[in-house]
Amino acid sequence: MTTLLIRHATLLVTMDAQRREIADGAVFVRDNVIEAVGTTGDLPDTADEVIEARDQIVIPGLVNTHHHMVQTLTRAMVQDNELFGWLKGLYPVWANLTPEMVKVSTQTAMAELLLSGCTTSSDHLYIYPNGVNLEDSIEGASEIGMRFHAARGSMSVGESKGGLPPDAIVEDEAAILKETQRLIARWHNPARFAMQRIVVAPCSPFSVSRELMRDSALLARQHGVSLHTHLAENDFDVAYTREKFGCTPAEYAEQLGWTGPDVWCAHCVKLDAPGIALFARSGTGVAHCPCSNMRLASGIAPIRAMRDAGVSVGLGVDGAASNDAGHMLGEARMAMLLQRVAHGAVNGPAAMSAREILEIATLGGAKVLGRDDIGALTVGMAADIVCVPLDGIATAGALHDPLAALVFCQIPQVKHSIVNGRVIVRDGELTTLSLPRLLARHNALAGQLANAAQSTR
Repeated sequence: MTTLLIRHATLLVTMDAQRREIADGAVFVRDNVIEAVGTTGDLPDTADEVIEARDQIVIPGLVNTHHHMVQTLTRAMVQDNELFGWLKGLYPVWANLTPEMVKVSTQTAMAELLLSGCTTSSDHLYIYPNGVNLEDSIEGASEIGMRFHAARGSMSVGESKGGLPPDAIVEDEAAILKETQRLIARWHNPARFAMQRIVVAPCSPFSVSRELMRDSALLARQHGVSLHTHLAENDFDVAYTREKFGCTPAEYAEQLGWTGPDVWCAHCVKLDAPGIALFARSGTGVAHCPCSNMRLASGIAPIRAMRDAGVSVGLGVDGAASNDAGHMLGEARMAMLLQRVAHGAVNGPAAMSAREILEIATLGGAKVLGRDDIGALTVGMAADIVCVPLDGIATAGALHDPLAALVFCQIPQVKHSIVNGRVIVRDGELTTLSLPRLLARHNALAGQLANAAQSTR
């Protein structure tokens, strides 16, 4: 058994039931589990490894509830379109993905997340050309050391059947279900502190059939795994659902068994009041992706209304071709500011505070992913811990409130990230792989993808 002690934190943010913020804080870890939390003087003073956290704020690892990691290969492409036009521009590019591209882009995306405070991430891979398999992502995650919810996405309704994607990149529905079941049997770990879980994730109302949505829900519940999809992302998305299915997106989800605490939906920018009430009543979660929603001009998701109604909300960076970044602290900052744009923050309570958005990015994400073992620094929780420096120019002048500084200021990257008791980022450097080597290969593969797209035009 190994032990880890993080001590002398300027501030330790627990996110426990009392939301304690501990000055001169410390946390003691045995193997992969938190054993003690308190002031430095109250905890053991020795361990197998000791991290001095002076001039740092220590927080629970952030939780990313929605991503498309392969999109790190196609950043800044299709720059001036809303969702449907953007997808139509990128589908032919993604049709040239290879297994190596998926693995390398997964690791690049995860490196960016880890360096920005995220220790757990989901990923929604829904396109499988040229021998690509979800296991390409799983292998990449295992090597870098991130806690991972791998969502087996799918598209089955191509243009010839009224869907959005080209016919060449959709899959047979029976094959989708069979492969998803195989992945669950092989890779899903339901145990507490699991590093790997599988999610059933048909892509969207405009790329799969009602039958696949219904059958996917049945499959997921048969095996006790979560469900994830895109929903109500913009006005065109809502119009498609109304035209094709004669209902709102929330009604569509309810009809097909896609509500409940084992379901979370990405975006929900256009979720209406009855939909919000349905999600709150049923325990259905939402992945809020503010930067992507702005990039694609989708709108501002009604997160304030959702939270007030009791909807579970987590934070997501979304794909790096619609963000075009994967910086979790930056996403939290943007989420807070955007709610203020929508609802105001003058001479009264703010529409979103720094402490509330940090809660969304930690406990909120954990709840959305169906986990009770991450999101807080308390005894018995997984040792997913992040140390953020406070001695740089980014936070100069804000040290009177280190937690506010964490969100209001623009912090480039974290100092340490511990995942499941293992130091994955130490002194701002990844410990599990060579980042320069990874980025060189990633950029070479991105160039191949861009060249292939050019040659087909």
